Amino acid sequence: MRDESIVELFFKRDERAIEETRTKYGPYCSRIALGLLSVREDAEECVQDTYLAAWNRMPPERPNVLGTFLGRITRNLAISRYRRNRAEKRYAGIQSQLEELADCLPSGDGVEKELERRELGRIISRWLDTLSETDRTLFVRRYWYGDRVEELARSWGQRANTLSQRLRRLRLSLRDVLEKEELEDE
Repeated sequence: MRDESIVELFFKRDERAIEETRTKYGPYCSRIALGLLSVREDAEECVQDTYLAAWNRMPPERPNVLGTFLGRITRNLAISRYRRNRAEKRYAGIQSQLEELADCLPSGDGVEKELERRELGRIISRWLDTLSETDRTLFVRRYWYGDRVEELARSWGQRANTLSQRLRRLRLSLRDVLEKEELEDE
């Protein structure tokens, strides 16, 4: 079923919207949640919560790209779940990703204001646009979708060590861009 038809089902409050969403986007949302949480049961619960959140947000929201809309909801729910459960020390999922990115992202205090977060997003988007398609895909799959380095290495036909070094160079490049932007703002 086309995305526009699924969105219309949500607007008509037709429960088939959930089933059509599950059929078309269930595996996509599951991959995002599992990549961030590493615990299958929690990932499945996040995906179910995604369907409920979509139901509650449509209407009034009408997403232009349903997949992106659902992916963002899933990611935000997974991150919230991770933070809530982090005190229990149950997760290895996104902790390693956050640690990898810690050197190049400003502290939480620097991005609390909405305008600063948006500017940071614009800077990162511009930086991503300068990368080759392969590097951009690699970075997004690792740090947005939460794919493990070993999974990426298999899909790229490379050794995990080689890919880790490539990701490290990308993080250093991002850090350089962010530092340069910070200096220009001063």
